Amino acid sequence: MTKTDPIIAVKDVETSSKWYQAVFGCKSMHGGREFDILVDENSEVLICLHQWGAHEHPTMINSDITPGNGLILYFRTEYMDTIRKNVEKLGYSVEEDIHLNPNSRRKEFSLRDPDGYYLTVTEFHKYEG
Repeated sequence: MTKTDPIIAVKDVETSSKWYQAVFGCKSMHGGREFDILVDENSEVLICLHQWGAHEHPTMINSDITPGNGLILYFRTEYMDTIRKNVEKLGYSVEEDIHLNPNSRRKEFSLRDPDGYYLTVTEFHKYEG
């Protein structure tokens, strides 16, 4: 089995961790000021958060670059409506509200996290070839 565990660089791991937990209902598996692993209800990794500049990873040194340039964090979920309500409860604005994507034919919405990463949350679906 091969699996991807996305790691994004953030300014404040603890703040970002709390935000992702409040929005997605996930939980912290690691915790800490420099790194955190967030997992879903099945203990599967949802996303990892890494503090800019910690541990000298070459793509995470310069916090002056635009976070997420060329990246969309795409979340397929059975809880899209709940996640959208969580975003609203936090008073967080969205980039695109829930709409039908004409390409995937799935409902989705998009927003940016506290560091500016672009997230799209869509109805859970399996990819068709």
